[in-house]
Amino acid sequence: MYKKVNKNFLKTSYFIYDLKLCVVRLIDNKKFPWIILIPKRKGIKDITDLNLKDQILLMKEIVYCSKLMKKIFKTSKLNVEKIGNIVPQLHIHIIARYKNDSSWPLSVWVVKEKIYSKLNLKKVINKIGKVFK
Repeated sequence: MYKKVNKNFLKTSYFIYDLKLCVVRLIDNKKFPWIILIPKRKGIKDITDLNLKDQILLMKEIVYCSKLMKKIFKTSKLNVEKIGNIVPQLHIHIIARYKNDSSWPLSVWVVKEKIYSKLNLKKVINKIGKVFK
């Protein structure tokens, strides 16, 4: 596992899987099925900081994980975002959305998060993790 994950991510997310370029982590918010992809490269803040080969690989991994999230959580809508205003380390959010979720059609950031119970956290990590193996 990549050891250079920003400390904020270590507090708010959980390791799921290592891809070739990115580490996949689950955001601790049970209101939304939500993962982030963090490229395993030092000092990268924006996609343009990656070399061309890694830019292409990042896009492939975003598409791969997006397809898995749609399949696992049976949704037709995903939010795929690169923001980085609070944590500057490059990371891509992939969030399964539903028309009946707690902030639809607004952003997931407009509602207060609700952390997973230990049991539900383990179930979700296993549910997502097993599709990568």
